[in-house]
Amino acid sequence: MSFELAVSVNLKEIYQPIAGDLKAVEDLLRSSISESTNRSISALSDGLLESPGKRIRPALVLLSERAASGGDRSASDPRELITIAAAVELIHIASLIHDDVLDRAMMRHTRPTINAQYGDDISIVLGDYIYSTAFQLVTSCRNPDVFACMSEAVHLMCEGELLHVAQRGNLDLSKSSYIAIAKKKTASLFAACCHAGTIIGNHSRTIRTALKEFGLNFGVAFQIVDDCKDVLSDEGEMGKRPGQDIVARDITLPLLTVCEVLGQAEREEIRDMLGAGADQNSLKRLRAMLVNSNALSNIRKVVASYLNAARGHLDSLADSVYKQNLGLLVDEKAWTVI
Repeated sequence: MSFELAVSVNLKEIYQPIAGDLKAVEDLLRSSISESTNRSISALSDGLLESPGKRIRPALVLLSERAASGGDRSASDPRELITIAAAVELIHIASLIHDDVLDRAMMRHTRPTINAQYGDDISIVLGDYIYSTAFQLVTSCRNPDVFACMSEAVHLMCEGELLHVAQRGNLDLSKSSYIAIAKKKTASLFAACCHAGTIIGNHSRTIRTALKEFGLNFGVAFQIVDDCKDVLSDEGEMGKRPGQDIVARDITLPLLTVCEVLGQAEREEIRDMLGAGADQNSLKRLRAMLVNSNALSNIRKVVASYLNAARGHLDSLADSVYKQNLGLLVDEKAWTVI
C-alpha cells in the first residue's frame, strides 16, 4: 500500500510553459546560496540544491501571474517575478532545515540532513542565513506590497510551527485546530506565492484574492497528503524514513481520523504509541488501522473538498494554458491512494 501524488508524474508537463523561467529561478537560487566568499558557508550551502524538490512554490508564483494576465508576458517585470520565485523557494528550504532539527530527521530527498551532518547549532543558524538571503531578494524588488505579503507568510509559518510543536502528543486536538495549524504552517506560503505573482503583475484585488485563496486551499490539501504519505509510503518513495511524524509525536489528520472512526481501545493504543516513542512496528500497526477502516475514505473527502475549493477560485480567470495547468495541479484524480 502506498500513498502517492500521481500529479508529480506530470509536473514536467505542467511546468512546460514556464520552463525557461524556472531555469532562471534555479540559476538565481544557485548564485544566491553560493555567493558567500566564506568557504565554510559555501561548503554548508553547496548541497542544499543537489536534490531539488518539486519546486511547486516558485512554479505557483510564475503560473499565477501568467494565469492572471491571460498569458500576456508584458504584464509584469520578468526579473521581479523570477526574483520572488527564487525567494519563496529559499524560504521553503530554510523552513525545512529548521523542521529537520525539530523532528530530529536524518534524511531528506535521499541525502543526510544538515543536522545529521553538522549538528543542530549549525542547522539553526544556516536556516536563519537562508531566510535572510530570501529577504534580501524580496527587498531588492523594492515592492512594499510584495514585502508585506512575504513577511506575513513567514510570520504565519512560524506561528503555525509553534502551535504544531506545542500540540505534540495531544490526541484531543480538534480537526478544526489541525486545519488552522496547516493553513498557517504550510498553506500560508502557498497562498503568498500565488498572491505575490498577482501583485507583481499589478492585477485587480478580485484576481489577487482569488489566486491567494487558490493557493491557501491547495496548501491545506498538500499538507494533508504529506501527512498521509508519512504513514503509508515507503522510504524509496519519500526519500526519507517514513513515520517521522509519529516518532516526533506530531498530531496529523491520519491520527485524528483513525481515532474518530475506531473504538476507544484503538485510541488508547495510539495514545500509548505516542507516549512510548513510536517505532517501525507502531507504524505498521497504524498503517493497518488506516487501511482496514474507513479513515482513508474520510481523508480523501477532506482532500477533495480543498482541491475543489481551490479549483473554484480559478473560475474568474480568462482561459489560458497557465490557468489550465493550475487546474491540473489541483485535479482530484491526481491525488489518489493506490
